[in-house]
Amino acid sequence: MSEPKELLAEPLKLRCGAILPNRLAKAALSEQLGDRRNRPTAELAELYRTWSRGGAGTLITGNVMVDPTALGEPRNVAVPREPDATEFKPWARSADGTESRLWVQLNHPGRQSPRFLSRQPVAPSAVPFGDRGIRSVFATPRALTVDEIEAIIDRFGVAARTVVDAGFAGIQIHGAHGYLVSQFLSPLTNRRTDGWGGDALRRRRFLLEVVARVRAEVGDAVPIAAKLNSADFQRGGFSEEESLEVVRELGEAGIDLLEVSGGTYEKAAMMGSAKASTASREAYFLDYATKARQVTDVALMVTGGFTSPQGMADALRSGALDVIGLGRPLIVDPALPGRLLDGEDARAQRTAPKTGVRLADSLLEIQWHTQQMHRVAAGKPVDRRLGAVRTLVRAGVADPLNAFRRVRG
Repeated sequence: MSEPKELLAEPLKLRCGAILPNRLAKAALSEQLGDRRNRPTAELAELYRTWSRGGAGTLITGNVMVDPTALGEPRNVAVPREPDATEFKPWARSADGTESRLWVQLNHPGRQSPRFLSRQPVAPSAVPFGDRGIRSVFATPRALTVDEIEAIIDRFGVAARTVVDAGFAGIQIHGAHGYLVSQFLSPLTNRRTDGWGGDALRRRRFLLEVVARVRAEVGDAVPIAAKLNSADFQRGGFSEEESLEVVRELGEAGIDLLEVSGGTYEKAAMMGSAKASTASREAYFLDYATKARQVTDVALMVTGGFTSPQGMADALRSGALDVIGLGRPLIVDPALPGRLLDGEDARAQRTAPKTGVRLADSLLEIQWHTQQMHRVAAGKPVDRRLGAVRTLVRAGVADPLNAFRRVRG
């Protein structure tokens, strides 16, 4: 039986012919390191330089927004209306001298644009969040017109071409976690009755047309990935059955890699919760990946829950997935992939330190990890004193959504 390090170090050839150097990938994390005009910064390039030296074969950036007027956070990087690839070149070159392949995650927040950034965000339908606390952060969206939908699809294509021209090696389309693509897929947020909604086939049209437009812009040799919810875990929402149909059609549409995730802001499965049976195998979405393998031959990446080299090797050996995604563990230990590839019994650390309020499944934990990314970008070690998060807790902020608003505002 192969040792974990041998399985993790095995290259992977994608459909388009591109080769991933190994089976470890840094999953997307929202860095919030753009400048005030939402352009990439030197700090962002330094963060990815650090990660590229860490050994992961693939590095997927956090949210790069396709529309500078539609941001999920104030310091998101966004592709400007008149794109200039030269602005992205220092970031694209941050992996030079290593084997890492640097991919860009493209996204549009839809209704998940906070009030202080957008008084009236857009979405497939004018559906507000059901939770009162979340509604205090995000305004009720306005339904997109057909012309606006087509313009956003164009923006995905323009953004993809811009970053590939800058030197990035691949594209990931964010179709999970309740952002715009996910909003089109879910019957809870897409209540349209035109050609962009009304049944499962029309709800998935937006994603498939985004994939087609991106492929037309970047050509056949550039790998395209999609990040997709296994389900949104809400009654009446995007179901596992629908999700598997989308997986099948994405494969037919020619994507090269599918990353499996799940949840939305209202049901945040992506933030670290798992059933005991799932946690014992480490990967949160391994059961779903096994089902996805039955409907597509696209390479599969699973992110969330991995802690040990043996758990990662077991998942690869099962055949249910091809790439191990590591997100927050690479914030607290950027060199973890290299140590795994060297055969060390390295363990991924998943959570922030405790503060007296429950951080799991909360935006406070995201804030702590964002703070640590900024320290790594500045060449500083991880700060276990918790900084702004502890300050919020001392101030009596128990509601993570209020905390999120105060931190961002």
